[in-house]
Amino acid sequence: MRKGRVKQRELQPDPRFNDPMVTRFVNSLMESGKKSIAYGIFYDAVDKATAETGEDGYEIWKKALQNVMPAVEVKSRRVGGSTFQIPTPVSSRRKITLGCNWLIGFSKKRNGKSMADKLASEMVAASKGEGAAVKKREDTHKMAEANKAFSHFRV
Repeated sequence: MRKGRVKQRELQPDPRFNDPMVTRFVNSLMESGKKSIAYGIFYDAVDKATAETGEDGYEIWKKALQNVMPAVEVKSRRVGGSTFQIPTPVSSRRKITLGCNWLIGFSKKRNGKSMADKLASEMVAASKGEGAAVKKREDTHKMAEANKAFSHFRV
């Protein structure tokens, strides 16, 4: 027997910017439960982005996250023995999750001294509409556009 859906818990806002979205990003960044280290990395990255561009690092991060979040994605679905990639709109919670994961994942792949340096450079690039995370979003949108003919299979 199935039970109801799990209620989403409210996240506590972070200490510096008082924003629950920062807490969510830091939770994605965190490894092995080391939250204070993850906060340190994030705040260092924000400070380095501020130093690099001269603008507010928090605003750079918000703009970068906005530029990385996808609007549509493709999901596989079997119809009559064949598998189709069906474009589906992305929910607001999943947009944030994908954006955070892509930003963090592509930051880890960059070359730099520390994770804070890598994250800062990926944030600055994404806020300008460049970088690997933005390219991933554009590729996802292109794939959805290419498979638009199968959108009538959506459930």
